[in-house]
Amino acid sequence: MLHAKPGPPSNFHQRTESDRFVKGTHATLIRNASIWTGDQEITQGDILLDKGIIKFVGHARPGMFNGFKELVTLDAGGSWVTPGIVDLHSHLGVDSAPALSGADDTNSWKGPVLPWLRSLDGLNTHDDAYRLSISGGVTTANVLPGSANAIGGQAFVIKLRPTAERSPSSMLLEPPYTLNGTHVDPTLPPRWRQMKHACGENPSRVYGNTRMDTFWAFRQAYDTARQIKEQQDAYCTRALAGEWEDLGEFPDNLQWEALVDVLRGRVKIHTHCYEAVDLDDFVRLTNEFQFPIAAFHHAHETYLVPGTLKQAYGHTPAAALFATNARYKREAYRGSEFAPRILAENGIDVVMKSDHPVLNSRFLLYEAQQAYMYGLPANLALAAVTSTPARIMGQDHRIGFVREGYDADLVVWDSHPLALGTTPQQVWIDGIPQLSEPAVASKPTSFQQAPRTPNFDLEAAAAIKYEGLPPLIPKKAKELVVFANISSMFVQDGMGGVMSVANVGEGSVVALRKGVVQCWGAAAACASEFTSEDAEWIDLEGGSIAPGLISYGSPLGLEEIQGESSTHDGTVFDPLTGSVPSILAGSELIKASDGLQFAGRDTLLAYRAGVTAGVTAPSSVGLISGLSTAFSTGAAHRLEDGAVIQDVVALHVQIGHSNQGPSVSTQIAALRNMLLGDKSSTTFAEVAKGAIPLVVQVQNADIIASLIELKKEIHTRTGTDIQLTVAGADEAHLLAKELGEAGVGVILAPSRPFPNDWESKRILPGPPLTNETAVTTLLAHGVTVGIGIVEQWSARNTRFDVAWAALESFDRISKEQALALASVNLEKLLGVKPSGRLGDMVATRGGTVLDSEAKVIGIISPRRGIVDLV
Repeated sequence: MLHAKPGPPSNFHQRTESDRFVKGTHATLIRNASIWTGDQEITQGDILLDKGIIKFVGHARPGMFNGFKELVTLDAGGSWVTPGIVDLHSHLGVDSAPALSGADDTNSWKGPVLPWLRSLDGLNTHDDAYRLSISGGVTTANVLPGSANAIGGQAFVIKLRPTAERSPSSMLLEPPYTLNGTHVDPTLPPRWRQMKHACGENPSRVYGNTRMDTFWAFRQAYDTARQIKEQQDAYCTRALAGEWEDLGEFPDNLQWEALVDVLRGRVKIHTHCYEAVDLDDFVRLTNEFQFPIAAFHHAHETYLVPGTLKQAYGHTPAAALFATNARYKREAYRGSEFAPRILAENGIDVVMKSDHPVLNSRFLLYEAQQAYMYGLPANLALAAVTSTPARIMGQDHRIGFVREGYDADLVVWDSHPLALGTTPQQVWIDGIPQLSEPAVASKPTSFQQAPRTPNFDLEAAAAIKYEGLPPLIPKKAKELVVFANISSMFVQDGMGGVMSVANVGEGSVVALRKGVVQCWGAAAACASEFTSEDAEWIDLEGGSIAPGLISYGSPLGLEEIQGESSTHDGTVFDPLTGSVPSILAGSELIKASDGLQFAGRDTLLAYRAGVTAGVTAPSSVGLISGLSTAFSTGAAHRLEDGAVIQDVVALHVQIGHSNQGPSVSTQIAALRNMLLGDKSSTTFAEVAKGAIPLVVQVQNADIIASLIELKKEIHTRTGTDIQLTVAGADEAHLLAKELGEAGVGVILAPSRPFPNDWESKRILPGPPLTNETAVTTLLAHGVTVGIGIVEQWSARNTRFDVAWAALESFDRISKEQALALASVNLEKLLGVKPSGRLGDMVATRGGTVLDSEAKVIGIISPRRGIVDLV
């Protein structure tokens, strides 16, 4: 048995009932579905689920299933059905939501090498994220230990559905036959095991080691396992030869047996590894000790060194990636949105993963959608979250495909699975429906087809040519520019909203001089403005022009690499938790404009994606953040014309329980004193007079209620209405009516909520769990709503955030209102003076800025007097 390889029993696909079948579950027939099976499509097929297994895939004859009692029939009406989403890299249940002390079992701090630890032993069945992730179509997750250790321990694959037993063990999918022990069943092949390794900065940071220390720890550990393996092999050689005298006990070690199994090829190794140096180190390790790797995770530089991956022992490992989440530390700085495409072109398996809760795994399919948009073929993009991760973890004999004999884990979607905002209409795990009365929003008919993808050939080639750091500075267009073949145009309406321009339709043009619109409409109407000799003509191919978007909520413009303190502005002093240096005592508040950094990569990527302005406040861990600033994301430096749009925008504070500092009541008392006290600063006096907005970062509804009361108190005592905006605001929907009546605005950041902390526990998740979202609920009560972000890498995705909000609104949010969420509404909520005719605009080719098919190709800036071509 030492040499038996893992896998299913030879008769596995002859099973008639799943080992996870729940008695009493009715058989289900899904009719008239467009099926993506994991490797091909079957138009208008039918699927029968029975006893936890897919029993039939194809075109059912009339009366074919009449023999089934209480058969549940669902007519999919042509909707798309896929295998359940499989997350190869998750911390569900070990890094639990909401985050509470004692609920984080992701990492151990007991040493760099801990192969004997198991994620199962910390799996929390009360994680609020299970239900949310299921509502995004996730049915299976590989729950990994964290990356603080070179060898963090053993991972376990789980199904996400709740079980009657309610135990972690009952959630497991094909665990080792004896969870506690090293015994084997000689009649069955062993089952695959999973293990987490990590290279680079994480284990180095935790244990104060260098990469040299970490890899020596690896080599020591594997040498220990090698010696045990050789002793076991020698033992069995003697036993098989009949040399029983003095043979003794079989050599084994409970601490090291899992690592010995790695050397026997029985463990799927998942390695957190970013940079070429770490990838090369680990590939050499695999060849020294002769064991294969299942996948490199995060793997931000794999696309630059595909040849190195192909030198790994046994077979080429997969790369498990984020789509656009990068640059948050040095190791991720060269990450590229084109990595999935480039790796696939080099014949390397691509997996899109969540690292939940780093990314909310509810939206893991969104990672595949982005990878597809940037060039990963459609079938590989869908496989990257279904069949490929199933195969990588050794479970492709039962999950990841819609095939007869496979587990009945399916999702029926409301639109094509690669269309933005696609949402489950129903999810089955082990044949059991998981959504009760799902809310299904209507989607445009076009969303039933895979969206067209823009051409990014040049950008992908540049990513390789410049080793992940291609130039991002845009090209300046001529003084005279004509955008031709425009199908729509959206502009600010002068009353704080966005409107569609009526006389711009198919084939229209927009003519500009120094970034200022001279005319628009039919080509003939603008012909007199420019001759063909003096104008630069740009074909938008049915594209659009819309207001430039604004990003708020992250340290965009103040921070280049989150994990490198030398690259960002730092944090301001907090007077509630420590003394303020005497040189600052009595002075005005900290201004973000003094610390602005221009031409950062996240900033320029946002600019190239239609985010033309950022509003950023100083970073703080205490009550007072300081004064925000508005800046141009496309400017080269602060002295450039139009670089600083508005030096001071709003006063920012944050109030909550999570910082373990002064009580909430103390924080609000301090805020009251600063707004009403005789010793308040000039800035607080301006806020109290309603001259500039007060923006409060807050999540909890009860704290928001206290702020509404504080606003009323200030009005009673001074007769003035302060401009109050709450940001973050995960629980603001609970007070939608009161916020509307009090005239308090809301910036939702992030726009799709997650219960990270206790203060955010009462989120409104939206379809398919609820008909309403926080956006629709607040808008229905007259609240001015804006959308923000949390981390600066996601600023580039603002266009999709606002489009998504409209798509799940049941047609209650128009394109104009969606654009307002990240433009004019944010101007109003943050105190940015209305840009009007001087506002930036975005030109897109092949659709509007809200469409994933469209590509941003130009930024029109009358304020700066230019048109940038990106």
